[in-house]
Amino acid sequence: MRTVRNVHERVVEAPAAVVGALLDRLGSQDDPISPTPVWPPIRFDRPLAVGADGGHGFVRYSVGAYEPGRSIRFDFTPPGTGHHSFGIEPLGDSRCRIRHVLEQQQGLKDSLLWSLVIRPLHDTMVEELLDNVVRAATPDQPPRPTRWTRWARLMRRAVWERPSAVDSPEGAVLARQACGDPDFTDSWQLPLDPGMPRDPAAWRTVLPFPVRATAPHEILLGEDASHLDFRASLLVDEDEDTVTLTTVVRIHNLRGRLYFGVVRLFHPVMARMMLSRTRRRLAYEAPPAPTRLARRAIARPERSNALPGH
Repeated sequence: MRTVRNVHERVVEAPAAVVGALLDRLGSQDDPISPTPVWPPIRFDRPLAVGADGGHGFVRYSVGAYEPGRSIRFDFTPPGTGHHSFGIEPLGDSRCRIRHVLEQQQGLKDSLLWSLVIRPLHDTMVEELLDNVVRAATPDQPPRPTRWTRWARLMRRAVWERPSAVDSPEGAVLARQACGDPDFTDSWQLPLDPGMPRDPAAWRTVLPFPVRATAPHEILLGEDASHLDFRASLLVDEDEDTVTLTTVVRIHNLRGRLYFGVVRLFHPVMARMMLSRTRRRLAYEAPPAPTRLARRAIARPERSNALPGH
């Protein structure tokens, strides 16, 4: 067994109280520092407090200690060992240091997994989180974005969540109406993390077909041919935070059956690949959390506190 200690820190030109207030919002619906949607959101089963269970992606932990505005310690869920933590150190009235520390006991297998896969991802994610701290605390002094290594980018691609097969969603009205009694249909679904676009038009590049119809939460692509009609629906469900790709095919003749008999062998792989590729592109293009929240605050009409008649 060996003890791993991994440290990341950043000096922020803002009071400790300002950075502490940002840290207190970690895992909330308006979390300003989690580096989503490129990385899984940090989520807990209750507001941030000792005993809250959660994590991000496949990494699970609970809040073991919490001093609001100053520090948080997360204890890894068994069989994991050790913890990771954030701490804020004042460096004067208008300057502070935020530090993230991971400590863990690792056997040979865990050590190899850490060195080859987890550490490149961990280092990049924590640095991007610290970038967001700086963006949120000092919006007039944005940081230079963290540079990814090729290995970190490769490892991130390897652990992206894969689309899962689902029944055709009831909300996919355009898909259900597209071909009457179809000869083939399937649906693949991905979760939408904070920061991903909720406009179905943003997803239209999943497949290179023209738009046939649109609805508030759905867009329909497709082409007609003498041997078959093909439709692809992209449905964004904001209540469930999912995007679903539904394919519908209607075959006209023997040529169509022979053609689709071959295409059908590759279709599931291609559908998953195209949906995943579009999700990655949109995630990398998304603005960071502090920028999104600032834009939302500007777009949201401010509530007036004026009394009637004044």
